[in-house]
Amino acid sequence: MESEYLLAAGIAAAYLLLCWHFLGHLLHAPRVVDVDAADCVLVAYASQGGQARQLAQDYADILQSSSSPVLVTSLNKVNAPLIRKTSLALFIVSTYGEGEPPDNALRFARQWLQGNNKERLSHLRFAVLALGDRQYQQFCAFGCALAKGLSLCGASQLFETVQVDSMNTLDLANWQQRLALHGLTSARMPPPAVSQEPALAPWQLQRRICLNPGSPGGSVWHLRLVCRTGPQPEWLAGDIAQILPANDPAASLREYSIASIPTEGAIDLVVRQVRRADGSLGQGSGWLTELAQPGDDVLLTIRSNPAFQPPCTTRPMILIGNGTGLAGLRAHLQAREIAGARRNCLFFGERTRSHDFLFQDELLSWQHAGHLPELHLAFSRDQAQRRYVQHLLLEQAALVRDWVEAGAVIYVCGSLEGMEAGVRQALQTILGEERLEAMLIAGDLRRDVY
Repeated sequence: MESEYLLAAGIAAAYLLLCWHFLGHLLHAPRVVDVDAADCVLVAYASQGGQARQLAQDYADILQSSSSPVLVTSLNKVNAPLIRKTSLALFIVSTYGEGEPPDNALRFARQWLQGNNKERLSHLRFAVLALGDRQYQQFCAFGCALAKGLSLCGASQLFETVQVDSMNTLDLANWQQRLALHGLTSARMPPPAVSQEPALAPWQLQRRICLNPGSPGGSVWHLRLVCRTGPQPEWLAGDIAQILPANDPAASLREYSIASIPTEGAIDLVVRQVRRADGSLGQGSGWLTELAQPGDDVLLTIRSNPAFQPPCTTRPMILIGNGTGLAGLRAHLQAREIAGARRNCLFFGERTRSHDFLFQDELLSWQHAGHLPELHLAFSRDQAQRRYVQHLLLEQAALVRDWVEAGAVIYVCGSLEGMEAGVRQALQTILGEERLEAMLIAGDLRRDVY
């Protein structure tokens, strides 16, 4: 028994040390803030997944090397007094969901981009670097809206918004050249090093289990992958596995929430098999759920996802998800179990209890052990009237309010089209629009939807 306690303590210490390592990396990331905004270049970022934030810090270094004082901050921290005394600003922004601003730009967007601000910004010159992915219909929509909104307020745009497709190096070089033409950087200085091809490593598919045999929906599979070369890399709950379908260099990477933590000794994924209208398999899900076989190598890399990484373990946590969105939430519950954080509440929705109660034994075990004291489930097909996770929230409105008043953070993971809007509306009904927006801005409400 003593050896078991020592093992548990060792695992807990290792995980806390890992969290401290990541926190230290964030705390020591380059940033310059102790300068007067009137005398410096403002570099403001809006980032859901961390890429815009990293680029903003990289360009701050470049500008500093050109002897320009720099202020780096998120868009939400660019308030009216700051922007009034800023004469030159670079905005590096991504787009979230269906053309929305990232969470750390909501306050700025509300104040300056909704047409109800009469303040003039004729003193401000600015440029916009918009990050996006052309696979999405609303490509770089927030960056374009930001440039338009600032121009309507009288600000002068230095040059046309530079749109970057999937961190394309040529697009970034175009931005760098335009900055050089306006004397902000040297034309000879290369853009920040951005890896177009992340370092992929072989992970062996150890096992694959169907989690919902007989389901009326698509099959959902639990995959376990073990690192085959060198020491296992580290990651945090909330991080993302990027998979190369069929290990084909010509294919685009597919992203999946990691459903485990490093102390498990493997990366767990939860993948729903996709079939197209003609019956063919989706490229990424088909490879993982059917074509790759146990023992095969799967090329992957891990992408840090700061916007969905763990909160302070002393705070209660409300987890909301549906379908394969349970993957990222499961990793958080594993992490909190090791940390001894027991105030956890899960709202989860799927199709049927008999076939689609994913990780049923594990969730019920956590509930019985007191690690998951609040477990609320909705199975949409088990009654005549469809019942979804947002209905659970409304039924438990008092519980949600009480937990939020006690300092709870809310993490949402699942489908953008099938869940996110309904959950957002339910939370707005329960907490009020102003409180909900304040939570988003403070990072107390975090979303990882797809």
